[in-house]
Amino acid sequence: MTNRDIEHVDVVIVGAGLAGASLANVLANAGMRVGVFDSKPAPTWNLSDYDYRVSAVNLASQNILMALGAWPDICEKRISPFVGIEAWDEKSKGKICFHATDNGYVRLGHIIENSVITTTLHELLVIQNNAQVYYNAEMEQLYFRDGKIFITTTSGHSLKTSLIVGADGTHSKVRELADIGFNHQEYEQIALTAHVTTEKPHQQLAYQRFLSKGPLALLPLSDGRCSIVWSANRELAEGLMNLSDEAFVDCLEQNSEQRLGRVNSVTSRKTFTLAYSHAKRYFDNRIVLIGDAAHTVHPLAGLGANQGLLDAAVLAEILIASREKKSDIGDPSILRRYQQRRQVDNGITLQTLNGLHKLFGSDNLMLMNLRGFGLNFTNQFIPLKRALVRKATGLAGNLPQIAKSNLT
Repeated sequence: MTNRDIEHVDVVIVGAGLAGASLANVLANAGMRVGVFDSKPAPTWNLSDYDYRVSAVNLASQNILMALGAWPDICEKRISPFVGIEAWDEKSKGKICFHATDNGYVRLGHIIENSVITTTLHELLVIQNNAQVYYNAEMEQLYFRDGKIFITTTSGHSLKTSLIVGADGTHSKVRELADIGFNHQEYEQIALTAHVTTEKPHQQLAYQRFLSKGPLALLPLSDGRCSIVWSANRELAEGLMNLSDEAFVDCLEQNSEQRLGRVNSVTSRKTFTLAYSHAKRYFDNRIVLIGDAAHTVHPLAGLGANQGLLDAAVLAEILIASREKKSDIGDPSILRRYQQRRQVDNGITLQTLNGLHKLFGSDNLMLMNLRGFGLNFTNQFIPLKRALVRKATGLAGNLPQIAKSNLT
């Protein structure tokens, strides 16, 4: 194969989900040449049917999507703002309520279908002069030569690049090629999702009850329904899937304590497995990881999508600044800066949520009393409560510039 047959790009991104497509757009907007490969077809969004997979997009992530120019089209498709969160514990009298106005915000974030976000990001990529997306394509061969990476794909394309970004999910082939260790443990829970109509309006509030067999969340949708995410142990999840709609509704009403009154209807149910995972390092030899390729987390706080978007924004900021200085963007010292900013922060989030998962899943009387006290104390201790809200909105910590704004 001659050099003429090889396309030269600055960065190759493997995986065009939320994190990968966001990174591609940021880099292309900054004038960097980007090649994106995804093993799946181009994402689609169904106007008449809500996606079962939704994300709680926080304010920092909204800022990133606004900076990319994606936010207006996302809003035009379908979003549901949420202004507060109510959470309570099955085994204690503990409860906590967060509201945007407590911190001077208009809202805490938005519940958005995953397909709405990814479809919009891909619509932007299509019109990018500096980005090329290859669908239904996987890496076939990879080799290093003269400080560059050469890639061939199953779709017959060949590229030469300075850096490969693995954004190809939990079972990342890029991570395997880089021989990066990965701590992975499946929770003994399955997340069950469906959409329901309820007797009482959700009032743009998200509800979560901590059950001993797994948390149950009701998230507001724009058409007045709620998306439920019920993370239940395998035995319960399998039982719930086998119930008739009527029996499932009865069970849902009982476990939600009819917080929104009677459940009037329910869609079909879907399930997906849950896992805790974290890469032992985020880069190696011109390869770097973002999103689910680097980490996955329990959905009880809805932070997974936001972590991936922040990974993309931080990496983009570092790569763009390095390129402006004429530096080699695949240099280990540059990639190490990304790892230092994201690995510790992601690790703290993962460990915290893993700890909460274990705490609220315990039937130990002392732990039940402790978590009840903790919820009630936090609910009354305003400074701590405000700090948690700021963390949940993503506006705390060392943020990349595009995640910052005066947005409230």
